[in-house]
Amino acid sequence: MILTLMNLKKFKKLSGDASFRQFYRANNSVLVYSKIQKRSNLLNYDAVNKILIKNKILAPGLISQNYKKNFIEIEDFGNKNMLDKIKSSKTKLNEYKKILKILYKIQKIKNFKTQNFLKKKFNLSNYSKAKILKESYLFLDWYLPANKLIIQKGYLKKKLKKIIDNLYLNLKIKHKVFVHRDFHVSNMMFYKNKIALIDSQDAVLGNPAYDLASLIDDVRIKTSNSIKSNILKVFLSKFKYKNESQFINDFEILSVLRNLKIIGIFTRLANRDKKKKYLKLIPYAWKLIDNRMKNNSNFNDLINFLKENPKIKIK
Repeated sequence: MILTLMNLKKFKKLSGDASFRQFYRANNSVLVYSKIQKRSNLLNYDAVNKILIKNKILAPGLISQNYKKNFIEIEDFGNKNMLDKIKSSKTKLNEYKKILKILYKIQKIKNFKTQNFLKKKFNLSNYSKAKILKESYLFLDWYLPANKLIIQKGYLKKKLKKIIDNLYLNLKIKHKVFVHRDFHVSNMMFYKNKIALIDSQDAVLGNPAYDLASLIDDVRIKTSNSIKSNILKVFLSKFKYKNESQFINDFEILSVLRNLKIIGIFTRLANRDKKKKYLKLIPYAWKLIDNRMKNNSNFNDLINFLKENPKIKIK
């Protein structure tokens, strides 16, 4: 199919996500349009999907592309995602066990090099300290200024920035694996009794606890602490880390840093992009943060900070 802006209106527009992409359904395919952040949303998306497919992980294959016109055409995996399936399931843990099988495969990937559809070399970049902290700082840059319940003073932001920096320094695991970076049930399609992974353009090499934190402490679906604990146990029983306490430490820290980032992103979406539907998820993000801070002394400074500034948290 030749993709042009002229024929775009012929296709059914699908509900979008938090990115700058737009999605349209053709006969048996999905058109992805992205004029902003085009390289990540089109070129990198295709390249990462190639890595996944090569490792027998179901992901959207490229059908055609018109990069000059800001389009790619990819496989269509239908409308049902794992969020819907889990919500309707009476055996939620069994559904999560199926998802963990995907995560096992992802973390065993060894070759991270490929070519994008423009025949340029592609390799996953590292999820560096600078990247992780920059994302966490979205909380400082967007949520704090938007929260009019607190008095904005320079020292408040500076103090919280130092706390966030120290949390990162307390991560223990050094070896790196493929990290999807947004590994939650809304990014998994249930198609022909299989799970297909989408939205993978931001994949990196990083901490093996990150994607698990994305899955278990997912702000989009409320699960019991029992389910959360059991998913973690199932994962650890498979990988048998020599030092489980280090893994759990990193899991908790990355979950908190990720949810601070998410609160910042949702605030930015509301204030900058006028996508206010995500604001309703912020109270649950705070609950997830509170839950992970309970039994880890590395969070003492953050706990004390939030106690001293209780109006920061939206309940």
